[in-house]
Amino acid sequence: MSDQNDVQDFSDMNGKEEDVKPEKENLQQRALQEEYLKAVEKIEEGQLLKGKVIEITPEFVFVDVGYKSEGKIPVGEFKELPQLRDTVDVLLLYKEGRNGQVVVSKRRADEILLWKKISHAYRERLPIEAKVVRSIKGGFEALVEGSISAFVPASKIDVERVTDESKYLGLVTQFYVEQYHGGSKRSLVLSRRSLLEDEHSHRREDFFANAKIGDVIEGTVKNITAFGAFIDLGGFDGLLHLNDMSWGRVNRPKDFVQKGDKVRVMIKGIDHENRKINLSLKDLTENPWHSFDQRYRVGDVISGKVLRLTDFGAFVELESGIEGLVHVSELSWVKRIRHPKEVFKIGDTIQVKILGYDMEKEKVSLSFKHVLANPWDDLDQRYPVKSIIKRSVKNLSNTGAFFEIEEGIDGFLHADDISWTKKIKSPEEVLKVGDEIDVMIMGINKEERRVRLGIKQLGDDPWSALEATFKPGDLIEASVVEIKDAGMAVKVQGDIECFIPRRNLFDPAAENFEEVAAKYKAGSTIKAIVEEVSAKKKRLSLSLREYERRAHSEEMGKYLHNEELPEEKATLADFIKEKDKEPKE
Repeated sequence: MSDQNDVQDFSDMNGKEEDVKPEKENLQQRALQEEYLKAVEKIEEGQLLKGKVIEITPEFVFVDVGYKSEGKIPVGEFKELPQLRDTVDVLLLYKEGRNGQVVVSKRRADEILLWKKISHAYRERLPIEAKVVRSIKGGFEALVEGSISAFVPASKIDVERVTDESKYLGLVTQFYVEQYHGGSKRSLVLSRRSLLEDEHSHRREDFFANAKIGDVIEGTVKNITAFGAFIDLGGFDGLLHLNDMSWGRVNRPKDFVQKGDKVRVMIKGIDHENRKINLSLKDLTENPWHSFDQRYRVGDVISGKVLRLTDFGAFVELESGIEGLVHVSELSWVKRIRHPKEVFKIGDTIQVKILGYDMEKEKVSLSFKHVLANPWDDLDQRYPVKSIIKRSVKNLSNTGAFFEIEEGIDGFLHADDISWTKKIKSPEEVLKVGDEIDVMIMGINKEERRVRLGIKQLGDDPWSALEATFKPGDLIEASVVEIKDAGMAVKVQGDIECFIPRRNLFDPAAENFEEVAAKYKAGSTIKAIVEEVSAKKKRLSLSLREYERRAHSEEMGKYLHNEELPEEKATLADFIKEKDKEPKE
């Protein structure tokens, strides 16, 4: 009876009505009761228990922890409400509360379990998840599963130096437990950097074990330098050299990639020993030079963009990866260009003509001037020979003067073509820069790019008139210009000057030079005999001595014809003496 009462009591405690069972069943029930009582006796306050959800109200969740009464937990201790018959972990606070019910806590149980999880992660070096909630002195505060505060030093938040703390706030990610202290004064230090370095190391080892040249991979532009860009391939870097960014010339890597860009690149080289990776952007596309001759021909006129300017010419991009050189000599037909910046600026779009190319050396020669009309081609039609134009003196040289016919085309006036009669030693004697005068086109040489000009040709050649008028032996009048020790400079008609040397001035047997020099002054008119005249050679030779000889001969002839000679025989010497006695005018 006693056993039956015990069973009855056990049934009542569980709120169930049991029918009378056969003896065998009663024995089983009694065994279960004993097991239960033993289990209840083992339950201690502060112990973690498994509880089964048996009821959920708006305020509480009731759980059966296998004790004489169920525990009730405020719904606020649950991050997410459980379902009926779910099993949850709770902490037994008191076996009997004020109302005789067992008191349990879900929040306290979660905290204990979380610390156990942290401890395990620390011992086994396993990652745990936490959220960075704020910036504090020396680093950041992070919450593990929203409840346990941890410190993350600034040096441990990333593999890179922290420059902007705000980008880490709110970050939910994995950390290693760097430091852990249990007990009443628990503390926790986390490190994201250590985790990232491990991940990067694993990825690097996997990369070098499996990657091969020619593979196309994706990375992020990490840093840009003068010689290229470093691409982050997942915690380790590869170098994208500027020569591998484009088939054309690259001066600034920033023109092709920007920091933070996601890029697809091809593996160009792998150095397993030094753990170095060379990447290529250009090898993702075909080298445009391989099919250059399929798109271009010598003589084609195409558009291009000026990429850069040098002392010897301009580099022009015809398409991505194809650029050619316009040499400074191919910039203008007529102007002397010293630097291409006189004609272009970087970024200009221009028309050029292909002069030639070398696909093997990847070079193409271009011309800018061949797209334009050559002004020399029809210069002789625009400025016929003997046409007269008015132009300004552009420059003077030792031998002549330059006149700008039109932009880029100069004509040259030689000193010999300034005057028919004057001997011009230096053009500065009669011209100065800026003088605007009439000139005649005397000749155009297209091959040598020369234009000959003349001033004296604007008038008739006085030498031709002189040669037509006088022959050797003729008498000519001249004006004395200057008397020198060597002779006398005179001027005849047409302002033609000549020089009479001393031997042609006087007869040394009858006069001396001092007497002749005293007899003739500058500006006085004399008569002389023409010995030679040549328009071609521009030569005139006169003799005053010959004129005097002739004059004396004529006088003597007149005297002999008109006067009676004495009986004595007259001589030429007597005649000269008598002549000298005559009064002079």
